[in-house]
Amino acid sequence: MSNLAKASVSAVKWSTVTTLGRFGMQLVAQVVLARLLGPENYGVFGIGLVAYTFCTFIANFGFGWSLQQRASVNEADIRFAFTWQVIIGSIGMLALYLLAPVCAEYFHEPRSQHIIEWLSLGCLITAATSPSSSLLQRDLNFRKVGLIQVGSYAIGYLAIGIPLAFLGFGANALLAAWMTQMTLASIGVFASRPHSLKPLFWYADAPSAFGTGSTVFVTNIVNWFLNNLDRIVIGRLLSTQAVGLYTAGYNLATMPNALLLSSLQPAFLSAGARLQSDHGRLGQAYIRILATIAVLVLPFFVFLSMIAPDLIRFLYGKEWAETGWVLSILFIAMPAYVAWGLSTPILWNTGRKHYESLLQFPVLLLGAGAFYYFAANGLRYAATIAAALLFLRAAVIMYFALRAVACNFFMLMPSLARGCALSLLTAASAYLAQQLVATYEIAFLSLAASGLLTLIVVAGTVLLKPSILGEHAREMLL
Repeated sequence: MSNLAKASVSAVKWSTVTTLGRFGMQLVAQVVLARLLGPENYGVFGIGLVAYTFCTFIANFGFGWSLQQRASVNEADIRFAFTWQVIIGSIGMLALYLLAPVCAEYFHEPRSQHIIEWLSLGCLITAATSPSSSLLQRDLNFRKVGLIQVGSYAIGYLAIGIPLAFLGFGANALLAAWMTQMTLASIGVFASRPHSLKPLFWYADAPSAFGTGSTVFVTNIVNWFLNNLDRIVIGRLLSTQAVGLYTAGYNLATMPNALLLSSLQPAFLSAGARLQSDHGRLGQAYIRILATIAVLVLPFFVFLSMIAPDLIRFLYGKEWAETGWVLSILFIAMPAYVAWGLSTPILWNTGRKHYESLLQFPVLLLGAGAFYYFAANGLRYAATIAAALLFLRAAVIMYFALRAVACNFFMLMPSLARGCALSLLTAASAYLAQQLVATYEIAFLSLAASGLLTLIVVAGTVLLKPSILGEHAREMLL
């Protein structure tokens, strides 16, 4: 095994361990906070978060990202990236602070104004530490990245957010948790990968850095709209409580994905940057990843979709019942979200960095029309449109990513057939178990029965016929 392969495997292993730890904490924190705060407070903070993420996408112009893309990095590259990230982050912070009243008025929610004003600080903090974060990922040092994420989340949400929620601070408890977690993570990242703070406004390779940065900027804007159209429209056309119900379901659905992608995507991107001239090996790795998503990730999320209503009733309570349907439909689309996230590095590492924004722009226009036309009918319409957009985005990006490495969809058909077979088996097992205990109307009993029967049936099938996983999925598991 090559040094790059060993480093990549080590990175993925550490990512997996820390991701599982963070997932566990995040699940506990979100459930406790949801029960303590209710949909209304979640909606107020969710509106603030929509405005904040837009400015952070702008503030993270892409100079840090450009450090990951370079075959080699020197001090001038780092100083230049840091200087311009601070400048743009400062502009983003000021703009968001000044526009906070406008954002609150757009969503008809004055309580979100001070949330947005405080979150504006995050634009500068995350932008300034972007170079250090990119360098850690470039070095495949996911041990430190993971430990920083776990530690900062534990302090922010478990030590600060939950106690403040108990004391009745409402949406401000979520604000305090978010700000603490973000600040501590930024401090930890810079301490782990310090660099010169001496400004550098221009140097010989500046045009290249600006070129990459501008591409990342445009791509981020398109991705932000695609990821937030649902909440923009719900917040405008429906109510703050609807935003809270939808946000809780969306967060829970994307939680495994976000943690998985935050671990695997940077590792794939950094490793792929070293394989830019070897499309054969890059293509093999990409096909193996997509096959694993089809065979293992798809059945897992099908199972989660089946148990989503019971999961919400058990974890969040009856007050959040409508979130169950939202969660169910969003879970179905999560494998597409993972496939999309692990396809974009292929475009970047094969000289097609402009493709991501150009290909998704028509999807954005289509999604905007669909949301504004149908979302006023309720949360279920919004969730269905959001799921459909995730599938469409994944299909478009995957098609061109496969072409970039001389592959095609037909190479994935055997794995997709295996994944669909396992998904049907998973869905049938979960449904049968639910029907067996339906008369008791106990959410925990339904969850336990579904999980146990599905585990027995699927695990037994794999043990008796391991070939059903296919070569690629078995290799990835090993």
